[in-house]
Amino acid sequence: MRVVIAGAGIAGLTAALSLHAAGITDVTVHEAVEELHPLGVGINILPHAIRELIELGLGDRLARIGVATADLTFLTARGQRIWSEPRGLAAGYRWPQYSIHRGRLQMMLLEAVRERLGPGAVVLGSPVTSLDHDADLLVGADGIRSSVRQALFPDEGEPLPGGDVLWRGTTYARPFMTGRSMLMVGDSTQKLVIYPIAPPGDDGTQLINWAIQRAAHVEGVPRGDWNRPIGVERVLPHVEGWHCDELDVRALIAGAHQVFEYPLVDRDPLPYWSTERVTLMGDAAHPMYPTGSNGGTQAVIDARVLAYALGTGQGLKFYEEQRRPVTSTIVLANRGDGPEVILRLAHQRAPDGFADIEDVLPLAEREEIALHYKKLAGFEPATLNARRSWSVPAREH
Repeated sequence: MRVVIAGAGIAGLTAALSLHAAGITDVTVHEAVEELHPLGVGINILPHAIRELIELGLGDRLARIGVATADLTFLTARGQRIWSEPRGLAAGYRWPQYSIHRGRLQMMLLEAVRERLGPGAVVLGSPVTSLDHDADLLVGADGIRSSVRQALFPDEGEPLPGGDVLWRGTTYARPFMTGRSMLMVGDSTQKLVIYPIAPPGDDGTQLINWAIQRAAHVEGVPRGDWNRPIGVERVLPHVEGWHCDELDVRALIAGAHQVFEYPLVDRDPLPYWSTERVTLMGDAAHPMYPTGSNGGTQAVIDARVLAYALGTGQGLKFYEEQRRPVTSTIVLANRGDGPEVILRLAHQRAPDGFADIEDVLPLAEREEIALHYKKLAGFEPATLNARRSWSVPAREH
């Protein structure tokens, strides 16, 4: 079986590795850009996707370049603690959660593909622009502006702006809290997420990712490079007056060595992903808002399930049955607040702060919000720990 993959991002490279592991070795990844660089900012990969990467033999590489997230804490803009929970191994998963630089993750996957499938397995400067390809299967893993998706659905139009803007940046700073902690800070109008994405260096600092999501008027959806660089002075006024005992939010953002602006966009779920010789995955199939750290995570799982479906002879129908309903649900759920709804609820119920969070958001309600999203997105600990592997048994290769 000959497979052509459009796009050398996280989805496409993980798909190549997964297909190879499933015994499908005639795989070529075509990437539009002439040269790949470790671009981007931070990304969280949740335990159900880290499981898949570890089962691909990438656990040691992940541990070298990422941070195994230990805990997640929600704070009001005043710095009052709403909710804390353990993450990864500390939460009872058999696999960690990693916070990592997206570009470093992509380069790690690229290196693994070239090692296992050969140096010619990834062809740069080679965009896939139509469905007419010399392959048994064309996999569209070419992002939210996927040419493969456009060929399947030519009348779909532009991505849908959500009305919010994202400012994302990275700063070298001293570790905060455990050095492996993740913070969500906010109210009903904006939220800020902060987490480290690399181990501390020799100077004692580590690269810390931060992102602010704020309601803003978006004039259409820009084409070309969405990672529009902006000055940090554009962002600082929006965190004036925010207080956080765990770290100095303003100083963290003021010290950024790069800041980018993104429109918050997604697309409506599709009625199908596949034809006889074409399918979609990752952002090409289900672009979603970055709520709940699920974009990259779901792309990894897509890749593994597709390889399992093909490697076991169950085909694209099985792949879609397993993945399309789940990801469609997440896309729609992420248009709300996901687990971050507790920031909005705490602000609405106690805009001037509170003496005891139990009077505002009882523990049982907070626990239910967190568990509901884990179940929806497929990473409730007990279920994930007991789930079968998506690795194809060697006898079926």
